[in-house]
Amino acid sequence: MITVAGITRRHLLQSAGAMAAGALGGCATTAETMSSAPLPFTVAGTTIPVVGTSERFPVRRIYCIGRNYAAHAREMGSDPTREPPFFFQKPTDAVQVVMPGTVGDHPYPPLTKNYHYEVELVCALRGGGRSVAAARALELVYGYTVGLDMTRRDLQRAMGDEKKPWEIGKSFDHSAPLGPLHRVADIGHFTEGAISLKVNGAVKQNANLTYMIWSVAEQISRLSEAFELMPGDIIYSGTPENVGPVVRGDVMTAHIDKLPDLVVKVV
Repeated sequence: MITVAGITRRHLLQSAGAMAAGALGGCATTAETMSSAPLPFTVAGTTIPVVGTSERFPVRRIYCIGRNYAAHAREMGSDPTREPPFFFQKPTDAVQVVMPGTVGDHPYPPLTKNYHYEVELVCALRGGGRSVAAARALELVYGYTVGLDMTRRDLQRAMGDEKKPWEIGKSFDHSAPLGPLHRVADIGHFTEGAISLKVNGAVKQNANLTYMIWSVAEQISRLSEAFELMPGDIIYSGTPENVGPVVRGDVMTAHIDKLPDLVVKVV
Protein backbone atom coordinates (compact mmCIF):
# COMPACT_ATOMS: atom_id res chain seq x y z
CA MET A 1 0.00 0.00 0.00
CA ILE A 2 1.35 3.42 -0.99
CA THR A 3 0.20 6.62 0.67
CA VAL A 4 0.92 10.21 -0.28
CA ALA A 5 1.04 13.09 2.20
CA GLY A 6 0.10 10.73 5.00
CA ILE A 7 -3.43 9.95 3.75
CA THR A 8 -4.23 6.25 4.24
CA ARG A 9 -7.37 4.17 4.43
CA ARG A 10 -6.75 3.87 8.17
CA HIS A 11 -6.66 7.65 8.57
CA LEU A 12 -9.88 8.02 6.57
CA LEU A 13 -11.60 5.41 8.71
CA GLN A 14 -10.37 7.08 11.89
CA SER A 15 -11.71 10.43 10.66
CA ALA A 16 -15.06 8.91 9.78
CA GLY A 17 -15.26 7.25 13.19
CA ALA A 18 -14.48 10.49 14.96
CA MET A 19 -17.19 12.32 12.99
CA ALA A 20 -19.72 9.61 13.80
CA ALA A 21 -18.87 9.69 17.50
CA GLY A 22 -19.27 13.45 17.57
CA ALA A 23 -22.64 13.25 15.85
CA LEU A 24 -23.92 10.59 18.23
CA GLY A 25 -22.70 11.92 21.54
CA GLY A 26 -21.82 15.53 20.92
CA CYS A 27 -18.66 14.94 22.95
CA ALA A 28 -15.03 15.61 22.13
CA THR A 29 -13.13 12.54 20.98
CA THR A 30 -10.09 11.27 22.82
CA ALA A 31 -7.84 12.63 20.05
CA GLU A 32 -9.46 16.06 20.29
CA THR A 33 -9.12 16.08 24.07
CA MET A 34 -5.46 15.16 23.85
CA SER A 35 -4.75 17.79 21.19
CA SER A 36 -6.24 20.52 23.39
CA ALA A 37 -4.42 19.41 26.54
CA PRO A 38 -1.70 21.84 27.73
CA LEU A 39 1.90 20.76 27.19
CA PRO A 40 4.59 21.21 29.87
CA PHE A 41 6.97 22.46 27.17
CA THR A 42 7.35 22.50 23.40
CA VAL A 43 9.89 20.72 21.22
CA ALA A 44 11.03 22.37 18.01
CA GLY A 45 10.51 20.29 14.87
CA THR A 46 13.35 19.55 12.47
CA THR A 47 12.95 20.94 8.96
CA ILE A 48 15.08 21.19 5.80
CA PRO A 49 14.77 24.11 3.36
CA VAL A 50 13.55 23.31 -0.15
CA VAL A 51 15.46 24.89 -3.03
CA GLY A 52 13.45 27.34 -5.16
CA THR A 53 10.59 27.65 -2.66
CA SER A 54 9.81 29.16 0.71
CA GLU A 55 8.82 25.71 1.98
CA ARG A 56 10.63 23.63 4.58
CA PHE A 57 10.50 19.84 4.58
CA PRO A 58 9.48 18.42 8.01
CA VAL A 59 11.66 15.48 9.07
CA ARG A 60 9.89 12.53 10.72
CA ARG A 61 12.55 9.81 10.77
CA ILE A 62 16.11 9.39 9.49
CA TYR A 63 16.91 5.95 8.09
CA CYS A 64 20.42 4.92 7.02
CA ILE A 65 21.44 1.86 5.01
CA GLY A 66 24.68 0.16 5.99
CA ARG A 67 27.38 -1.17 3.65
CA ASN A 68 25.57 -0.43 0.38
CA TYR A 69 28.71 -0.20 -1.79
CA ALA A 70 30.56 -3.48 -2.33
CA ALA A 71 34.05 -2.08 -1.74
CA HIS A 72 32.97 -0.36 1.47
CA ALA A 73 31.28 -3.56 2.68
CA ARG A 74 34.55 -5.43 2.20
CA GLU A 75 36.40 -2.54 3.85
CA MET A 76 34.19 -3.05 6.93
CA GLY A 77 34.70 -6.81 6.98
CA SER A 78 31.50 -7.97 5.24
CA ASP A 79 30.71 -10.03 2.15
CA PRO A 80 28.51 -7.87 -0.12
CA THR A 81 27.44 -10.87 -2.23
CA ARG A 82 25.74 -12.62 0.69
CA GLU A 83 24.28 -10.01 3.03
CA PRO A 84 20.82 -8.44 2.65
CA PRO A 85 20.59 -4.68 3.33
CA PHE A 86 20.40 -3.57 6.94
CA PHE A 87 19.26 -0.26 8.37
CA PHE A 88 19.70 1.93 11.42
CA GLN A 89 18.24 5.27 12.47
CA LYS A 90 19.47 8.65 13.63
CA PRO A 91 17.44 11.14 15.71
CA THR A 92 15.93 14.07 13.84
CA ASP A 93 18.10 16.53 15.78
CA ALA A 94 21.14 14.92 14.16
CA VAL A 95 20.32 17.08 11.13
CA GLN A 96 22.69 19.99 10.51
CA VAL A 97 21.61 22.03 7.49
CA VAL A 98 24.45 23.71 5.60
CA MET A 99 23.51 26.10 2.81
CA PRO A 100 25.37 26.02 -0.54
CA GLY A 101 28.20 28.51 -0.80
CA THR A 102 28.81 28.46 2.95
CA VAL A 103 31.11 26.48 5.23
CA GLY A 104 29.22 24.98 8.14
CA ASP A 105 30.92 24.72 11.52
CA HIS A 106 30.64 21.09 12.51
CA PRO A 107 31.38 20.32 16.18
CA TYR A 108 33.76 17.47 16.94
CA PRO A 109 31.69 15.21 19.23
CA PRO A 110 32.62 14.02 22.71
CA LEU A 111 33.88 10.54 23.70
CA THR A 112 35.63 9.75 20.40
CA LYS A 113 39.21 9.77 19.17
CA ASN A 114 38.43 8.34 15.73
CA TYR A 115 35.79 10.47 13.99
CA HIS A 116 34.92 9.37 10.43
CA TYR A 117 33.25 10.89 7.37
CA GLU A 118 30.85 9.03 5.04
CA VAL A 119 29.46 10.90 2.01
CA GLU A 120 25.96 9.77 0.94
CA LEU A 121 23.03 10.52 -1.33
CA VAL A 122 19.98 11.45 0.75
CA CYS A 123 16.40 11.04 -0.46
CA ALA A 124 13.32 12.55 1.18
CA LEU A 125 9.87 10.98 1.03
CA ARG A 126 6.57 12.74 0.30
CA GLY A 127 4.52 9.57 0.73
CA GLY A 128 4.67 6.28 2.53
CA GLY A 129 3.23 2.82 2.97
CA ARG A 130 3.98 -0.79 3.78
CA SER A 131 5.39 -3.46 1.45
CA VAL A 132 5.93 -0.96 -1.35
CA ALA A 133 6.96 -2.58 -4.64
CA ALA A 134 10.34 -1.42 -5.93
CA ALA A 135 8.73 -0.61 -9.28
CA ARG A 136 6.54 2.03 -7.57
CA ALA A 137 8.90 3.16 -4.80
CA LEU A 138 10.23 6.25 -6.56
CA GLU A 139 6.68 7.65 -6.63
CA LEU A 140 7.18 8.35 -2.92
CA VAL A 141 10.32 10.48 -3.33
CA TYR A 142 9.98 14.23 -2.84
CA GLY A 143 13.59 15.25 -3.37
CA TYR A 144 17.30 14.65 -2.90
CA THR A 145 20.38 16.21 -1.37
CA VAL A 146 23.95 15.34 -0.40
CA GLY A 147 24.72 14.40 3.19
CA LEU A 148 27.37 13.13 5.59
CA ASP A 149 26.81 10.18 7.91
CA MET A 150 29.35 11.15 10.57
CA THR A 151 30.50 8.27 12.75
CA ARG A 152 32.32 7.82 16.05
CA ARG A 153 34.11 4.80 14.61
CA ASP A 154 35.92 3.76 17.77
CA LEU A 155 32.66 3.68 19.72
CA GLN A 156 30.86 1.85 16.92
CA ARG A 157 33.54 -0.83 16.74
CA ALA A 158 33.76 -1.22 20.51
CA MET A 159 30.02 -1.83 20.75
CA GLY A 160 30.14 -4.27 17.85
CA ASP A 161 32.96 -6.23 19.46
CA GLU A 162 30.84 -6.54 22.61
CA LYS A 163 27.75 -7.61 20.63
CA LYS A 164 25.95 -4.46 21.78
CA PRO A 165 23.95 -1.94 19.70
CA TRP A 166 26.31 0.62 18.16
CA GLU A 167 23.82 3.51 18.22
CA ILE A 168 26.29 5.61 20.24
CA GLY A 169 28.63 5.54 17.25
CA LYS A 170 26.03 6.80 14.78
CA SER A 171 23.11 8.55 16.50
CA PHE A 172 24.36 11.72 18.14
CA ASP A 173 24.03 15.50 17.85
CA HIS A 174 24.87 16.97 14.41
CA SER A 175 25.79 13.55 12.99
CA ALA A 176 23.76 14.11 9.82
CA PRO A 177 24.94 17.27 8.00
CA LEU A 178 23.15 17.86 4.70
CA GLY A 179 22.25 20.51 2.17
CA PRO A 180 18.79 21.86 1.23
CA LEU A 181 16.46 19.56 -0.70
CA HIS A 182 16.07 19.64 -4.48
CA ARG A 183 12.63 18.49 -5.63
CA VAL A 184 12.35 15.56 -8.01
CA ALA A 185 10.23 17.75 -10.29
CA ASP A 186 13.23 20.07 -10.65
CA ILE A 187 16.19 17.69 -10.64
CA GLY A 188 14.92 14.18 -11.45
CA HIS A 189 16.01 10.92 -9.82
CA PHE A 190 19.56 9.77 -9.10
CA THR A 191 20.64 6.43 -10.53
CA GLU A 192 24.14 7.40 -11.64
CA GLY A 193 26.71 10.15 -11.20
CA ALA A 194 29.95 10.80 -9.37
CA ILE A 195 29.94 10.80 -5.57
CA SER A 196 33.08 11.97 -3.78
CA LEU A 197 34.50 13.54 -0.66
CA LYS A 198 37.57 15.71 -0.15
CA VAL A 199 39.32 16.57 3.09
CA ASN A 200 41.35 19.79 2.91
CA GLY A 201 41.25 19.50 -0.90
CA ALA A 202 42.56 15.92 -1.06
CA VAL A 203 40.21 13.31 -2.55
CA LYS A 204 39.37 10.61 -0.01
CA GLN A 205 36.23 8.96 -1.42
CA ASN A 206 35.53 8.71 -5.14
CA ALA A 207 32.89 6.44 -6.71
CA ASN A 208 29.68 6.42 -8.74
CA LEU A 209 26.08 6.00 -7.62
CA THR A 210 25.83 3.04 -10.02
CA TYR A 211 28.06 1.13 -7.58
CA MET A 212 25.25 0.95 -5.03
CA ILE A 213 24.29 -2.64 -4.23
CA TRP A 214 20.69 -1.65 -3.51
CA SER A 215 19.18 1.23 -5.53
CA VAL A 216 17.11 3.96 -3.88
CA ALA A 217 13.93 2.23 -5.11
CA GLU A 218 15.06 -1.09 -3.63
CA GLN A 219 16.02 0.56 -0.36
CA ILE A 220 12.56 2.10 -0.02
CA SER A 221 10.93 -1.23 -0.84
CA ARG A 222 13.03 -3.17 1.68
CA LEU A 223 12.53 -0.53 4.38
CA SER A 224 8.77 -0.66 3.90
CA GLU A 225 8.81 -4.38 4.71
CA ALA A 226 10.08 -3.58 8.21
CA PHE A 227 8.50 -0.17 8.88
CA GLU A 228 5.48 1.79 7.72
CA LEU A 229 7.13 4.61 5.82
CA MET A 230 5.57 8.04 6.10
CA PRO A 231 5.89 11.52 4.54
CA GLY A 232 8.82 13.27 6.19
CA ASP A 233 11.10 10.25 6.28
CA ILE A 234 14.59 10.68 4.84
CA ILE A 235 16.99 7.93 3.81
CA TYR A 236 20.79 8.03 3.78
CA SER A 237 21.66 5.61 0.98
CA GLY A 238 25.12 4.36 1.95
CA THR A 239 28.73 5.42 1.39
CA PRO A 240 31.55 4.30 -0.91
CA GLU A 241 34.86 2.91 0.30
CA ASN A 242 37.78 4.79 1.88
CA VAL A 243 36.01 6.23 4.89
CA GLY A 244 38.45 7.81 7.29
CA PRO A 245 39.10 10.19 10.17
CA VAL A 246 38.94 13.95 10.50
CA VAL A 247 40.14 16.25 13.28
CA ARG A 248 39.39 19.80 14.33
CA GLY A 249 40.30 22.25 11.59
CA ASP A 250 39.68 19.82 8.71
CA VAL A 251 37.35 20.95 5.91
CA MET A 252 35.19 18.30 4.22
CA THR A 253 33.69 18.85 0.77
CA ALA A 254 30.98 16.35 -0.17
CA HIS A 255 30.01 16.15 -3.84
CA ILE A 256 27.33 14.42 -5.92
CA ASP A 257 26.86 15.30 -9.57
CA LYS A 258 23.91 17.67 -10.20
CA LEU A 259 23.88 18.86 -6.56
CA PRO A 260 25.71 21.77 -4.90
CA ASP A 261 28.68 20.75 -2.77
CA LEU A 262 28.24 20.37 0.97
CA VAL A 263 31.15 21.96 2.82
CA VAL A 264 31.74 21.71 6.57
CA LYS A 265 34.65 22.50 8.86
CA VAL A 266 35.28 20.43 11.97
CA VAL A 267 35.50 22.74 15.00
